[in-house]
Amino acid sequence: MGTITIVGLGPGAVGHLSLETMGLLQNCAQVILRTAVHPTVAELEKQNVKFTSCDDLYEKAASFEEVYNSVVERVLAAAQNGDVVYAVPGSPLVAEKTVVLMRTAAKAQGIKLVIKPSMSFLDLAYVELGIDPIAGLQIIDAQDFAEIASAGQHPLMITQVYSQMVAGDLKIALMDVLPDEYEIYFLRNLGLPDEECRPIKLFELDRQPNIDHLTSAYVPPMPEGAEDTVFENVDDAEAVPGIITFGDDEDEFAEEGEEGYAEDFLPEAGFDDFDIQPLADVMRTLREPGGCPWDREQTHKSIRSNMIEEVYEYLEAVDADDVDGMREELGDVLMQVVFHARMAQEAGRFDLQDVIDEVVDKLIRRHPHVFGDTHVDNSDDVLVNWEAIKKQEKQERKHVLDGVTQGLPALLRAYKLQSKAAKVGFDWQDSASVWAKVQEELGELQDALQAGDKAAAESELGDVLFAVVNYARHNGIEPEVALDGTNNRFASRFNYVEKQVEVSGKKWQDFTLTELDEFWNQAKDLERKNDL
Repeated sequence: MGTITIVGLGPGAVGHLSLETMGLLQNCAQVILRTAVHPTVAELEKQNVKFTSCDDLYEKAASFEEVYNSVVERVLAAAQNGDVVYAVPGSPLVAEKTVVLMRTAAKAQGIKLVIKPSMSFLDLAYVELGIDPIAGLQIIDAQDFAEIASAGQHPLMITQVYSQMVAGDLKIALMDVLPDEYEIYFLRNLGLPDEECRPIKLFELDRQPNIDHLTSAYVPPMPEGAEDTVFENVDDAEAVPGIITFGDDEDEFAEEGEEGYAEDFLPEAGFDDFDIQPLADVMRTLREPGGCPWDREQTHKSIRSNMIEEVYEYLEAVDADDVDGMREELGDVLMQVVFHARMAQEAGRFDLQDVIDEVVDKLIRRHPHVFGDTHVDNSDDVLVNWEAIKKQEKQERKHVLDGVTQGLPALLRAYKLQSKAAKVGFDWQDSASVWAKVQEELGELQDALQAGDKAAAESELGDVLFAVVNYARHNGIEPEVALDGTNNRFASRFNYVEKQVEVSGKKWQDFTLTELDEFWNQAKDLERKNDL
């Protein structure tokens, strides 16, 4: 049995790597890195340091807790065969969960463990921010939502803000306790030539262009007296819109339903009396002999596009704040659900009640904080639980891109594919690189068009659109929403142009393109004034 020596790779620059650490890495037969995604790794390769990393564990695990436990198991197993040097980013003793777990596990198994001192990014942050940690600095992981609740009460350094998704979740959690425009500091690549340490507004956190594994955030304490605006008791909150309070019988309800399941949480009589049976009866009549010939001929595939169309018509009503339209289109969407369920029942696959039962069970199963005894502090905890439970339910998803359905609109599917790939590090480092890719793809499209190769041009156009979606994602823009907004603006402006043509009494061909363009500009002016 060997000794486990834990070293730190420093904050990023090779110059911050100690000579002792480099010597240990060069002279040990078993070197394991928690992650090879670190600036100093390139230097290790130049120095012919032989190592393995634990990056593969991040792709397999359903949660960070599972990743950390798997890393510890791997290092302990290697120690059975001799000495091991385990290297982590930064310092082993600063915000490094695997080290905490490994110290406990090594002691339990009687394995000798040595931790070597190393420079942390915190040493550089203290200098850049001009702060003294003795003033009560707290250091937490971006996933530690329970500790985020105290933000603003003391200096807070938040590590592991490694992606826009994590930054977005962190932002939402912080905005629960701090003003949206509260000034925080964005830290990235400290000690490297492109280091960043700059103040930003809290709501801008996930909009930064270069968020990666070397990103952190610093939340300074509120000025003295500012915290007095926080509600001191529940009674103060009751009068504020959006603050929900509960009565004394909440715990009693939770205790009564602890061991039950879906049926235990459903009231004997519904909160409201909704009856879907008439719709099911009408659909059955339409599909039965003597019913509607068209309805009887349909299959799941033949009316597939109808479902998509009805959903988009509902979204159009939502965008227009058309309450009557929303009610009508929701009915059409529901009709599609009942239609498909009826066809499935006729084929002996499932029926409408199966559909309802399954979604009810799923909602209860994925809300253990409501229907069980799981405790959550905020909506971010809810989302974490939801994803963990979902992964347990969808164990057939073995690959990174599993779960991104081919039936999604092309822009939305591209966005989701890129987001999934980015989670495992397959992504551009910054938006400038993505923009360069857009320019490259545009050039290739032009070449294909000039060559008269239609098939190649179609492929290159797809590459252009995919690259543009990527650029939008890197800048926090949802391309499907953006294009939908442009479509709506075009339709609105064109309708205005058409109206002007009709009012003039002339025909379209009587106008020059310049004259029509003038109508278009008028529409844009009215749109800016909200008069269109």
